[in-house]
Amino acid sequence: MSETIRLLLIWLGCLSALTFLLFGWDKLMAKLGRSRIPEAALLGAALFGGGTGALLGMLLFRHKIRKAPFPVLVPLFFLLQIILLGWVWLGR
Repeated sequence: MSETIRLLLIWLGCLSALTFLLFGWDKLMAKLGRSRIPEAALLGAALFGGGTGALLGMLLFRHKIRKAPFPVLVPLFFLLQIILLGWVWLGR
């Protein structure tokens, strides 16, 4: 496995784990009526590498599944990250 692919996998894995935790934390804070994570922060984390974590967080926590633009953008970010990974993998 090339160094580029390894670093990309580490990046995507760490950001996905962080994004998953952010979605879970935001859901908990919503239930408790406390201060929430801004939607721009959730979407930004999903865009910059956390697409998998965001998608899993949406499905597992049933959080932001109907709130526009999450049902459109989060799967799109996930797909773009899969395409990026495939492009790097095939370009080695």
